[in-house]
Amino acid sequence: MESIIYQNQEIKRWDVGPSTFLALPEKGARLLNWHINMSDGSVRDVIHWPEEHDSISFEDTHGGIPILFPFAGKCFDSGKEDHWRFGQHSLPMPMHGFARNSDFRIRSMDKHGFEVELEPKEEIKAFYPFDFTFTVIYHFLELALQISLVLENEGREPIPWSAGLHPYFQLPWRKDLELKDHRLEINAKQVFQYDSGGIMKKTPNPNADCILDDPNLINRVHYELKKPEANISLLNQEEPIKISEVGGSEFGSRLTFVTWTKDGAPYYCMEPWMSPPNAPENKTFRQVPPGGRDEFTVEIELA
Repeated sequence: MESIIYQNQEIKRWDVGPSTFLALPEKGARLLNWHINMSDGSVRDVIHWPEEHDSISFEDTHGGIPILFPFAGKCFDSGKEDHWRFGQHSLPMPMHGFARNSDFRIRSMDKHGFEVELEPKEEIKAFYPFDFTFTVIYHFLELALQISLVLENEGREPIPWSAGLHPYFQLPWRKDLELKDHRLEINAKQVFQYDSGGIMKKTPNPNADCILDDPNLINRVHYELKKPEANISLLNQEEPIKISEVGGSEFGSRLTFVTWTKDGAPYYCMEPWMSPPNAPENKTFRQVPPGGRDEFTVEIELA
């Protein structure tokens, strides 16, 4: 691990086998880029980060792996956008929560990755009125990475949460490819189209195998998975990427994937969430009891 200057800012770099990981741990616990140094001297980006920027900004940048905490997606309180209900109170909640733009302090860092803790700030209580510790742990491997989101309840009442990740995969992978050359394999019993106002419209007879240029995949919610994983590959199933919840098969996962991109973008988002969107209103969140601990771990692997 070393410190380098990247887009006019000091960041951390890890070289693990053929993989290089770039991260800014103190700002949003954000992984910026993951690329593979190929044997022919070329570089293949796995996680996209826009190289044309002169400085690192999270406010309007589509790239890296944003951390979605405490709730992934938009929240609604009886139609009131960007709010959620806790008891008798309607509280504000930004889309995808507040962690992705928050400050973190480093707990530990070594050649295998890092662990950071969300800085406790009083203004967070306006969104999330609990006593808690939230940590993010990255573990880097030669052809994979694991990200663990850990919530510890230090208060006297249960804490709801339904966090997630928002990885921007570099797609198409090469300049000679298009989205239509890539496929998504995800076997979900329930598939919804995420519409305005938090409405989810059920999709009948969803296909487990989709081509990524299908416009119907935009804002699609894949739920009740037969296996807690999804796979992206070329049409011939070569060069696969597997996204899975570690331990999801063992404890009865509510793992949800949301697919999203923009027209002509050099990325495609396959977002693993703990449960479907608008979790507080739909009652699909998990709860951490007083003194308890809960963890959500995702692995992204070049199979």
